[in-house]
Amino acid sequence: MTVNDPGPVLHVPARDIPMPTHISPQAQAMLARGASEPFPDLPLDDLDAWRKTIAVMDENVLARTAGWRVADAAFEEIHVGDAHVYVITPEGLDEDDPRVFLDIHGGAFILGAGAVCRHTGLGSATRVGSRTWAVDYRMPPDHPFPAGLDDCMAAYRALLAEHRPEDIIVGGGSSGGNLAAALLLRIRDEGLPLPAAAVLLTPAVDLTGAGDTRYTNFGVDTVLSSRTDAARDLYANGHDRNDPYLSPIYGDFTAYPPTLLASGTRDVLLSDTVRLHRALRRAGIPAELHVLEAAPHGWFFGQAPEDAELDAEIRRFVNEYWSR
Repeated sequence: MTVNDPGPVLHVPARDIPMPTHISPQAQAMLARGASEPFPDLPLDDLDAWRKTIAVMDENVLARTAGWRVADAAFEEIHVGDAHVYVITPEGLDEDDPRVFLDIHGGAFILGAGAVCRHTGLGSATRVGSRTWAVDYRMPPDHPFPAGLDDCMAAYRALLAEHRPEDIIVGGGSSGGNLAAALLLRIRDEGLPLPAAAVLLTPAVDLTGAGDTRYTNFGVDTVLSSRTDAARDLYANGHDRNDPYLSPIYGDFTAYPPTLLASGTRDVLLSDTVRLHRALRRAGIPAELHVLEAAPHGWFFGQAPEDAELDAEIRRFVNEYWSR
């Protein structure tokens, strides 16, 4: 069932959602800011308007995440095929440490390039405590599907030339979680060795719009506050959205790495996360699911103790699979 074929509809009364008093004061303060600016609903063929809007929104993302607690690190910039990669090495890391985290940034398939990718990659490197490859993959409006996935695949192949697969963990959040989940399917489909594990944070794994919380949490999620599918339309570029490389939830998970998934009770993508967890469990894949109370999409921007708790779970998980 897709967003264009909703079937029977349940009508619910308008209601007020109280602020949970049992979450941290920092989390309450983030929720009290209210809904963020919705994503633009621009004509798909007005590429210049998209470019200008994306530039403004990327600046807003940098400002909003400026308060992240991040480690000191060294940066190297490399090119892998058509992709730009930031190689981020946290200060104090042993030069011979073979572990590497392949980080695929989010941003609704259109945001997160350049300085934003560098910054979010540093956040991931701080979270996992290892060398991190942050892939600045190509995106719409100029490079729709499958360009970004091709770039992530090229980065993984480059990593395999230098690292054992058991030393690599793949991760991504939101649209980056979509790309990471699709990348793992493609790695398997192309006969390459799988990484040690995966970290998929509130992944957008169903672009057909079928997830239940896409509707039940709409208006409650203060981060994903828009009804428009324009950014997803721009990314999909007319391809069948049931294609597992576009909507990984429709893939075959019989061979897949152990995976940590996380979301929040107010996240519109909670259903995507839960459904992927169940699909992995049905396939016999070790999979953890962490759901933060009252958290919207992306949680509390690193400002709350709840974020730190999740970071600790992620660090435990990656260290467990890197040590095997």
